Amino acid sequence: MDSSAPATSVTQNDGLGWQSDIIADLIRQYGFPFITLNPGASYRGLHDSLVNHNGDEPPMLLCQHEKIAVQIAHGYAKASGQPLAVIVHNVVGLLHATMGIYYAYTDRAPVFVIGATGPMDEGKRRPRVDWAHTANVQGTQIRDYVKWDYQPGGMGGVVDSFARAYSIMMTEPQGPIYMCYDAALQEAPLSEPIALPSLKSTKTPSRIAPDPAALEEAADRLVAADWPVLVPQFVGRDKNGYSDMVALAETLGAPVADTQWRLNFPPEHPLDMRMNRDVFKQADLITLLDCRDWERPTHENDRINRTLKPLFPEHCEWLDIGFADIEISKWATDYQRFPECAQRVLADTALALPALTSIIGKRAKDDAKLARKITERGQAVAEMHDAQRAKWREQAKADWDASPITLPRLATEVWNKIQHEDWVLTTNAFEDWALKLWDFDRSYRWPGKALGTGTQIGMATGVALAHRGTGRLVVDCQTDGDLLFDVGALWFAAKHKVPFLCVMHNNRAYYNDWEHQITVARQRGTPVDRAYIGMDIMDPAPDFSTIARGFGWYAEGPIEDAKDIASALDRAIAQVKSGVPALVDIITQHAG
Repeated sequence: MDSSAPATSVTQNDGLGWQSDIIADLIRQYGFPFITLNPGASYRGLHDSLVNHNGDEPPMLLCQHEKIAVQIAHGYAKASGQPLAVIVHNVVGLLHATMGIYYAYTDRAPVFVIGATGPMDEGKRRPRVDWAHTANVQGTQIRDYVKWDYQPGGMGGVVDSFARAYSIMMTEPQGPIYMCYDAALQEAPLSEPIALPSLKSTKTPSRIAPDPAALEEAADRLVAADWPVLVPQFVGRDKNGYSDMVALAETLGAPVADTQWRLNFPPEHPLDMRMNRDVFKQADLITLLDCRDWERPTHENDRINRTLKPLFPEHCEWLDIGFADIEISKWATDYQRFPECAQRVLADTALALPALTSIIGKRAKDDAKLARKITERGQAVAEMHDAQRAKWREQAKADWDASPITLPRLATEVWNKIQHEDWVLTTNAFEDWALKLWDFDRSYRWPGKALGTGTQIGMATGVALAHRGTGRLVVDCQTDGDLLFDVGALWFAAKHKVPFLCVMHNNRAYYNDWEHQITVARQRGTPVDRAYIGMDIMDPAPDFSTIARGFGWYAEGPIEDAKDIASALDRAIAQVKSGVPALVDIITQHAG
């Protein structure tokens, strides 16, 4: 049999349509704004239903790689709070998508991944191709880092499992799910009408509320502490999290050491103490707020000996408010070390923080001594905050005219051009220099820190897609090694008219790893000048502006003289405002 021959046509049964129409109906009913996908014949039935039954509603956005498709959805969800549907081809498409799915899981981003397999009925498989692309329980490939996966055995399970998957995905802590549909199931005609979920049906359950008694006890600890430090990680995932953190910190007069997985707190606020090691020295209570990444900000990390030294005193106690051990991975240990806490409160911080703020506020109102302590502590924190930011501003002036260009100089040049715009930064915050020098005065200014190499351009594009049409100027600080992983994402932005400003942080190296090799060489007494081997991106150095222009972007560079940055940014921003994505390639120093 010729496996390339067109499939035999099937007559629809009594005009009821096709089974894939029901899946398309569900995608539309659940309100996904877009579908990102890379084509695959395993879901050809669903694709036809999306085009002809749904009329391309929601719109399908073509991506050059399944990982990019997932990462665009990841960035979109972080920026907007809304999930996208992502469709990937059977075994091989899912294998391409795995890294994107894993990062969405660790970053708690809701992504509705749809795949296909089979036909599971061996009698319906084409020779070789259908056999090679069919797996026994395909979801096992990603089961350890999705919240749920399911492969319905027939149409009787399609609607129920879709509704359950959406609810699981959107229930906090959020994360990706995977639905797998048999190719033969998709392509078969409907034999009977299938009822969709009622439009009145609740899509997700209510949030996890704190135990009132536990919250009162937490308030007791916080008001009794002389130097409580607040450490948020995912609080800013909620649309009110940024303002909730401000309210709690101000009510308590407490410093905030933001872990920066989301924009949990404004860096310019007088109580902001991110990246300040001194804030923990006198801490007698450290409060984790929806936070698992607690060791990094609170310890001195000896990278070469792999040892940690606490920055806090031995008598310091810990309080944890969050999701505890709900939905931790059974495969990767991204859940971090288990903290020894005096108290743990299971709750969604979206509910716990306002309630805690109210309790503390009432106590301070009725207790003049407590109110005075809160005011005096807040003033002390503000002095530390001002001194730290003044120090950063002074450090930023070092090597101002150097070539290659320093990151503080580049961050400053970009800030000078965007500070009067309604701007958004995507992932990499100019290696933290934007957080040290810019004013993040709105919750949507930044969706949170960059993740690993091979993730940033896809997520940045998703962030830009989420803000498309708002009039906001989206800025991406784009590292060179990361872009080389997924350069096809540039085509997506041009094709689907997603304009943003891509400022290359191009140090022509995978320098994070290079720096590790320098550290090891120094410790072992081996030649430091050989650490670059297998790390540099030179000879030849990629011409990113030429690459970007080839994908339909406006582009300039490479720029090696800092005095040329401002005018190049002016021209690029003008292009972005006209609807064209623009890239400016800046050659930067290795050190951040």
